[in-house]
Amino acid sequence: MGAQLRVYKQKISSAQTTKKITKAMELIAASRIQKAMARVRASSPFSRAVTRAVSAVATHTDIDHPLTREPESVKRSAIVILSSDRGLAGAFNSQVIREGLELAELLRSQGKDVVFYLFGRKAVGYFQFRGIATAAEWTGDADVPSFATAEAMATSLLEAYETDASEGGVDEIHLVYNRFVSMMTQEAEQVRLLPLEVVEGDEAEAASSEIYPLYEFEPDAIDVLDALLPVYIQSRIFNALLQSAAAKQAATQKAMKSASDNADKLITDYTRLRNNARQAEITQQIAEIVGGADALAS
Repeated sequence: MGAQLRVYKQKISSAQTTKKITKAMELIAASRIQKAMARVRASSPFSRAVTRAVSAVATHTDIDHPLTREPESVKRSAIVILSSDRGLAGAFNSQVIREGLELAELLRSQGKDVVFYLFGRKAVGYFQFRGIATAAEWTGDADVPSFATAEAMATSLLEAYETDASEGGVDEIHLVYNRFVSMMTQEAEQVRLLPLEVVEGDEAEAASSEIYPLYEFEPDAIDVLDALLPVYIQSRIFNALLQSAAAKQAATQKAMKSASDNADKLITDYTRLRNNARQAEITQQIAEIVGGADALAS
């Protein structure tokens, strides 16, 4: 009985230590998520403004630009997967990787070759462990993404898009990331970056009575698109990186709260088992004393 009591005491102490760690990580994630959401809100006005400008050029002009032109046949597609550098976030990384692999299977079923671009150590480790080839990888600042990283990613993707598929380029680019919906919900989302799907001009005008400004393009619409579209891709990637960072902090907070609750349950269960073992030991000692007294009396 004494050995069993010691085992339960050790398990209770271990669960209490684990709870302290998970509770601290939950509080850290709760403090970081506010900063992450502030960065998302700060980047949104610029992203919307660039989107409106690109939409105005592409919707209200009849120019043919490589970044907005639909290819006759898509032979090679790029999938950009945004993960995190660290774990302890529940299904955060597994769901975005699974979404990317399912998209890859869908594209392969359409007769397209797929090439992967990865962001975050978790996605890189997953692909390296399974021997899946990748075109480019970025790691190191998943918690607080920098615009320099988004710029480097956009440059690499645009170079691949402007290269012919027969020479190692791609015909279309898809972005897969976790979108922050709420503190309890983070959804894996996929969008096609290129060729550009500009729908804001027509749909917004049809859905509302807002009067859009008239743009005068200098020197011409093609030069404006050449300057705007790379900025547009950078802003979309950067906004997705910020969304992913905020979603990761929310997923970490939720996972650590669940771990703390589980530690509480373990402590309660082991405390009950310890009390039962202690009561059994006391009962056995009393029985032995009573038995000895009866033996002496007889």
